[in-house]
Amino acid sequence: MGDTQSTSSGGEWALDRRKFVVRAAATTALAGLALDRLADSARAAPGADIEEATIAELGAAIAAGRETSVSLVNKYLARIEALDRRGPNLNSILELNPDAHSIAAALDRERRARGVRGPLHGIPIVLKDNIDTADRMQTAAGSLALVGTAPAQDSTVAAKLRQAGAVILGKTNLSEWANFRGFFSSSGWSGRAGQCRNPYVVDRNPCGSSSGSGIAVSANLSAVSLGTETDGSIVCPSNANGVVGIKPTVGLTSRAGVVPISASQDTVGPHGRTVADAAAVLGAIASTTPDPRDPATSTGPTGPRGAVFSNYTQFLDPNGLTGARIGVPRAGIFDFTTEEVNRVFEDALDAMRDAGATIVDPADFPGPIIDQINAFFEELVVLIFEFKRDLNAYLATRHGVALDREGFPKTLAGLIAFNEAHADEELKWFGQQIFELSEAEIFDQATYDAAAPEARRIGGPDGIDAVLAQFDLDALVSPTDQPAWPVDLVNGDHFIFGTSSPAAIAGYPIINVPMGEAFGLPLGISFYAGAFSEPTLIKLASGFEAATRARRKPELLATLAFENPTSGPGKGRKPTLPGALRATPRRI
Repeated sequence: MGDTQSTSSGGEWALDRRKFVVRAAATTALAGLALDRLADSARAAPGADIEEATIAELGAAIAAGRETSVSLVNKYLARIEALDRRGPNLNSILELNPDAHSIAAALDRERRARGVRGPLHGIPIVLKDNIDTADRMQTAAGSLALVGTAPAQDSTVAAKLRQAGAVILGKTNLSEWANFRGFFSSSGWSGRAGQCRNPYVVDRNPCGSSSGSGIAVSANLSAVSLGTETDGSIVCPSNANGVVGIKPTVGLTSRAGVVPISASQDTVGPHGRTVADAAAVLGAIASTTPDPRDPATSTGPTGPRGAVFSNYTQFLDPNGLTGARIGVPRAGIFDFTTEEVNRVFEDALDAMRDAGATIVDPADFPGPIIDQINAFFEELVVLIFEFKRDLNAYLATRHGVALDREGFPKTLAGLIAFNEAHADEELKWFGQQIFELSEAEIFDQATYDAAAPEARRIGGPDGIDAVLAQFDLDALVSPTDQPAWPVDLVNGDHFIFGTSSPAAIAGYPIINVPMGEAFGLPLGISFYAGAFSEPTLIKLASGFEAATRARRKPELLATLAFENPTSGPGKGRKPTLPGALRATPRRI
């Protein structure tokens, strides 16, 4: 979308019917030409031999001498240049690691001298721009305010990736401040880099806030990636970009050195093209022992800490659906889904039945519980209250960035003032009302003290846990989100529905797996259950993946060229949210 708009009144724009038809025909021809050109760029992209390659396949190619870590880095960099910087200009990679080649070369030498550290040895990975790396890259949450001196210390998850032998190839674009800045935002837009684009249809939104992380993996610009989620920001980009996303239990992975929104809900997890790849990364970043930098790694979100593993690939099972009992919550979940989403979801349920699962349908949340979750009050209180405190604590760790170099306090109030001073760059498309609400402390301590445990209760023990127990279930499934909507920087995101909130407020895990398409746009299914249920969810998700093989490599179309759709994206109803966020459903 350009920065200017034209009107349709008077002068040359008063077209008669013949001129209109001619103009429409020319537009159609140009659109077709654009489709052809983007398709050509996709076919001509370098590194075709690593497209859709899994971590295991890449490792085997290195072991056989067909590849090296350096050659993989070179191939992914060539693809980034061809598809992300040029061609369709996906804009998912915000910054490249200038040390990637030297890191890869050192890992190749280590492999020859001492063998491999594990499955990620020499494998390129990209990280969301809110995950600290103490190197020559920035960590800025997409904001100009944090550009400058790099963090003094790696985030715990980045340090664990380095220990596992992964090559941190770069940082990915995102919804600035993880989509917790202002109303009417466009997912995947940041002040640092602008808007990133969906690789299936590049005028469509990639969802967020881990937008670039989902795009990069889907378009084969990296083997795997890391994203973060507070409510939907791993699973929604997974849905929109046709990849697997694991949103872990809060505390299974450390949030130390990650730009925060909410200590109650934030978590770090992987995107991969397969469940196996995502599981391999999850094992590498999991905190199997408590991290002193993150108290959440010492407990569980609703009880004692469960088992945490360094190898989650052990739970992969192509027959994982056999004998499983899977529930389908309907009431309060399907109120806003569209006909096309429902059709694809019903096909997915049939595939699970065919693979040996028992589908309990419906397996509803108690009516008052799902209504309370959908009312969003407790979650809103928790996020608004915790954001200012958690962000100010993080900002105190950063030095020599634009914020303090220009004389602004390293606080949320300082960020608000910085954005006002740089409004032409930071505030040209949407504002910072959420920043201002949090700074104003619109909820007091007593309101927060009541809301925080209530959110946990309705999402966890009296929500997901209660449904699992009532129906004797292994997990619940729901459609993750709608198909991707067109990028709209003027009006913001066009969210219709999402199903991540019960697990978000409980702190429980979700795995999104591709389940099919609507009009050529990917759709995902979410598997979710109780705290630290990742082994069960990986078993079920890998079984579903084996039964359906629903992921399709993106074609990088310029736009959709369908005529007279009778159902699908945009045909449903929008949910409403209370209070300050009523007009702007979001993924954060």
